Amino acid sequence: MTASLPTATLPLDAESIHALAARSMFELFSSISEGMFLIDRSGRIVWVNDSYQRFLPALGLGSVQDFVGHMVEDAIPGTQMRRVLETGKPELIDLLTNRAGTFVVSRIPLRDEAGSVIGAIGIVFFDHPETTLRPLISKFAQMQRDLDDARRELAAQRNRSLAAPGTGERRAKYTFASFIGSSPAAAEVKRQARRAAQSASPVLLLGETGTGKELLAHAIHAASSRAGGPFVSVNIAAIPDTLLEAEFFGVAPGAYTGADRRGRDGKFKLADGGTLFLDEIGDMPASLQAKLLRALQEGEAEPLGSNRLVPFDVRVLAATSRDLATLVREGRFREDLFYRLHVLPIRVPPLRERRGDIPALVEALCEDLALRGGDAPPELLPGALALLAGQPWRGNIRELRNVLEQAAMRSDSQSLDAEQLARVLREAGVEPAAPLEPAETRTDAGDEQWLRPLAVQVAELERRAIAAALRAHGGNKLASARTLGISRAKLYERLENPDR
Repeated sequence: MTASLPTATLPLDAESIHALAARSMFELFSSISEGMFLIDRSGRIVWVNDSYQRFLPALGLGSVQDFVGHMVEDAIPGTQMRRVLETGKPELIDLLTNRAGTFVVSRIPLRDEAGSVIGAIGIVFFDHPETTLRPLISKFAQMQRDLDDARRELAAQRNRSLAAPGTGERRAKYTFASFIGSSPAAAEVKRQARRAAQSASPVLLLGETGTGKELLAHAIHAASSRAGGPFVSVNIAAIPDTLLEAEFFGVAPGAYTGADRRGRDGKFKLADGGTLFLDEIGDMPASLQAKLLRALQEGEAEPLGSNRLVPFDVRVLAATSRDLATLVREGRFREDLFYRLHVLPIRVPPLRERRGDIPALVEALCEDLALRGGDAPPELLPGALALLAGQPWRGNIRELRNVLEQAAMRSDSQSLDAEQLARVLREAGVEPAAPLEPAETRTDAGDEQWLRPLAVQVAELERRAIAAALRAHGGNKLASARTLGISRAKLYERLENPDR
């Protein structure tokens, strides 16, 4: 008769089962992993097991005392443990590369009984993945090469699309989808611009520098009946006054010493059949305003040194960051030219009036930076996004892009935190304003907000829901679409056509 083996029984209460599972999992990870360590809520390392200590010399640390008690970013270059503390979300599998080597790691948040994050545990599963995980690494490397090839091809296609084949004419580079934002202010300016695209009247884009006036001009042309024609842009502030007349109206052959014997077409002629965009129209010298007005009224221009009138058919879009009405009152801008241009005025709001669009703008700008640089796009931690939302942005989107690009270039990690961005702002002579949490960007109106057509209110509610989801997920469109219960394609459709 064989002796029976003693049997162990599971505890019956849930609390004991939970404690047993937690202890067993911890012991399992400790036995199968290559090393483990713990950090507290502040990011300070509070414990490390014996296995992990063998990596310390490669990290440039002489002893455990140089590791425990120090901030995790200072001890482990490239670590993303801070992100786990910020988001409270585990990262079960990731690759970490630093001077100690390449590792397959997991990062798991630790919570107290109330569910608050009180720390995190870092686990190293493989310290030589290039051999132990060769098939996976090879597949990842191939995917990365394919992604880089796709980015280069997209960049090449973008460059090719700037010129019409065989003509050398420049075409619009942007559409309304390029004007990022689903806030009420952004939706309203896109609604006005779409209506303007259906008209043949002049459009005057008003707003601070860096708000996207030129982008909207491209989009209006691309959505108009003239989209097949050329889009010609003139930045008046960038051209010396003495050359402006020749730029606009052209030069007859041999008009003056040194002039081209074949003559030169002006911008009005180059834009014939399409759109002429006059950027910074408020900087136009008074001596040229009268001739510009006549050309717009008559539809014909007289090149320098010629007695022949050249007819043209253009739709004029103009933009300025100046207060044209004040310039008219001061006598520095012709009143009749002002009324000629001020037919369909569109005010482009500054970034501080649409802070809810900042997460989506950050995502788009980071993707563009990655596309141009051939790297993975930088990722902003929640604290960094809150800091950006609180800034006044006097330079608007152009300033935002500059700050992101500087921070990304200086960072050794793909993640950008609030301190890195604050440092860039300070070095630019800007004292960072207090961070603005997403809830602070919402505004409530009185009862009169409901006294509007129902379709308008539904569309606005949808825009606010999309903006809230994008803020909650840091601009991540896939996660936002899942939260809203719609497909990512539907989300992109709503972002591109918010009035539908």
